[in-house]
Amino acid sequence: MRAKLEHDFERFKRALPPDFAAHVRAAYRIDLTGRYAGEPLPHPIGKGSGQLSLNAGQLEEDAAAGLAFVVLKTVIAEDDAGVRAMAAWAIHETRMRVERRAAADGRPGWTVTWKGRGWDRTLDEYVALVRAGRDLTRAGGPLVVPSVKYHLPRLDEPFRDAEYRHTTTRLAQAWGTPPLIVEKDFSPTLAGDALADDRAQILRWLREVPGRIRAAAPLSVRVAVKLMNARFDDGFQLDMMRAAAGSGADALVCFNRLFDAERGVAYGGWDLSERNLRVLETSPTPGASPGFPGLTGTGNICSGRMILDYARRGCESLELHTFFQLPLSQYPATHGSRTARALHALVFAPDDGLIAGMLELEARGEIDRRDGELHFLDVRAHAHRPG
Repeated sequence: MRAKLEHDFERFKRALPPDFAAHVRAAYRIDLTGRYAGEPLPHPIGKGSGQLSLNAGQLEEDAAAGLAFVVLKTVIAEDDAGVRAMAAWAIHETRMRVERRAAADGRPGWTVTWKGRGWDRTLDEYVALVRAGRDLTRAGGPLVVPSVKYHLPRLDEPFRDAEYRHTTTRLAQAWGTPPLIVEKDFSPTLAGDALADDRAQILRWLREVPGRIRAAAPLSVRVAVKLMNARFDDGFQLDMMRAAAGSGADALVCFNRLFDAERGVAYGGWDLSERNLRVLETSPTPGASPGFPGLTGTGNICSGRMILDYARRGCESLELHTFFQLPLSQYPATHGSRTARALHALVFAPDDGLIAGMLELEARGEIDRRDGELHFLDVRAHAHRPG
């Protein structure tokens, strides 16, 4: 099996198979099926919201590479007059800078730095991008998901329901048929804003926002809530998860990047994954906790082993961003887009790829074959198991 994996790793450096998940199933008897907000995926690897998902060309490149899902750049909600309560987040992006960032313990890692926030163009242009994504999804490409920053009031203020109604209706009309999947973005820059100083205020948002999105939609909608890393302790991260779960969210994306208040930027790397995994280790387990939504992991996902680290803590899928932007010299593949090169390393690397990691879990007795196959989602089913 090791020899087969090394052979595939070498020959796929020039190009992945057209359907690499099908190849993995046939060659290794490993079913990589994942899930996002209840929607089945051919494998668990997707792209998080940001600068890498703001035009149709990027979506087409990701479809050609075989990505499972793509979350679009976050649009700022508005009412039918074009008024946006969260307009301060519609800031034009500066150039992204890919840079090294050492963890607190000295481990070298990567982060991507930029000063912008959300979508800074018109809602009409965003709706056109959603339509392009819809067409790709229906043609067998990745699941494309719009991301929205809706109005978040202070504790003593009402929600601006007109913004929820107008923006969600426009997205639903663009998508056309149910279900519409929407990711509600609690961005890392929000964690550095005075709005996020009050714990009760944050919990109110999480308890009420998913229901308001559903009430605003003219068709069936599934809501994935992308949770930020708040400026409080690990216990509050769990409080946020419980609050969003209690609101009926269909998925929790755990957790957005950390915020460097001194530099005024969000960042990733090993400090981010260490905190995320530590919190998830003590979180309720989907499936074992009735009514608890599915989990999608995000943060410093730089290998197949890290994918499995998140899966062993309950995650059904993963959102990546930084790993799709590294210098080309950091990928073992010699040809293809960065998305394709990243997938090659994440899945086929003989030492720390997803296939190698799942075969190791089998050898250690942590997962078993069913009808002759290993299943990625079985890793989640064993989350928090002792040992």
